[in-house]
Amino acid sequence: MQPYKTTADFGTSYYEIQKSKFYTYTAHVEDEAAAREFVQRIKKKHFDARHNCSAWILGHDSSQQKSNDDGEPGGTAGNPILEAIKQHGLTNIVVVVTRYFGGIKLGAGGLIRAYNHSASLGIEATPQVEVKPFSRVAVDLDYTMLGTVENWVRSNNVRTEETEYTDRVKVNLLIEPNDVEAVQRELVDLTSGRGVIHVGKPEYMEVPI
Repeated sequence: MQPYKTTADFGTSYYEIQKSKFYTYTAHVEDEAAAREFVQRIKKKHFDARHNCSAWILGHDSSQQKSNDDGEPGGTAGNPILEAIKQHGLTNIVVVVTRYFGGIKLGAGGLIRAYNHSASLGIEATPQVEVKPFSRVAVDLDYTMLGTVENWVRSNNVRTEETEYTDRVKVNLLIEPNDVEAVQRELVDLTSGRGVIHVGKPEYMEVPI
């Protein structure tokens, strides 16, 4: 399980050059059906625009990629949008750039730069998160050991979830899979072997960037 970056929400931006107006829309999507639905939604919103060009990258490994020039000269719109997504290192994202022609031709090079820049502006306006694998490590212990464990958590900047208080206390930690064994050993030492440690399977979780 490899970490990856994606968008957390929607984003929009506006860019104008040589009287051509570019409106960019971005969205977090998990599959191709959602990406296509978002593209169609923007096309309906801008039904009067000459071009609604798009691109998306999907999958934890960024293996699914698609772009569409939507009537612009081949390679001048969809691919520059796709390259902007790659430049920002994102996946599970769809980007649509709507263009209203201003009467002045930009030329192939100008279109490539305009679509790439417009897509970048939209991406940069969108909240982003890193999605990383974590294992939930629960430490069940006596209250007398709580202060020691809490100090260790703070000094090591360990991510935590809500602590559970009953007749004993359960400290819930989020640990990167490669660090689980080392953390277990430290917790055994800290609690003199009296803490009961439960380790869950790794799962993806969002981390703000």
